[in-house]
Amino acid sequence: MSARVYAEGGGDGQLDDTLFREAWSAFFQAGGLGGRMPSVVRGGGREQTFDLFCTAICNPRRGVLPLLLVDSEDPLKASDSVWQHLQIRDGWEKPAGAEEDQAFLMVQVMETWFLADNEMLKRYFGHELRENHLKKWPKLEAVSKATVLQALAKATAGCGKPYSKGRVSYELLKRLSPAEVESKCPHAKALLERLRTL
Repeated sequence: MSARVYAEGGGDGQLDDTLFREAWSAFFQAGGLGGRMPSVVRGGGREQTFDLFCTAICNPRRGVLPLLLVDSEDPLKASDSVWQHLQIRDGWEKPAGAEEDQAFLMVQVMETWFLADNEMLKRYFGHELRENHLKKWPKLEAVSKATVLQALAKATAGCGKPYSKGRVSYELLKRLSPAEVESKCPHAKALLERLRTL
């Protein structure tokens, strides 16, 4: 059994598609999934990503497990499952044939994962990084999307290549330590552990 991850994001164009897949492959490789590497499909927008996942569920392929990976956008209630969160926030119903462990979240956004690996940010952005904007939040997944994006913007404002979606975000994902992310982001750990069971 191999996984196919339908991941939110990716921008437009062939270059973005290549960089997106390379970055995710590097992250999963570093996460110890070399022998069980999932294929990653660039979903684009949030709704488009969900539609692609639903299509894959409705048209199953032998030996391929479709997984959905999107930003939570908002905090999760402790009592809510991933599918409950997506139903409440987006109105998405778990498609018939999908299991509870086929949907995963980047809580609250992918950039949260970058804040989990402060050493990587220092290596990438260098001495111009304003580390005082990167607080030591005790529960990183509880930090709002707006706060996360603002922290990255302020911390990298004086850098030669400040943070932005696209090429910079792919370069960060490629260098990200899955171990650091797992230790601070329980939902990221759940994704990696599910992939390791395949």
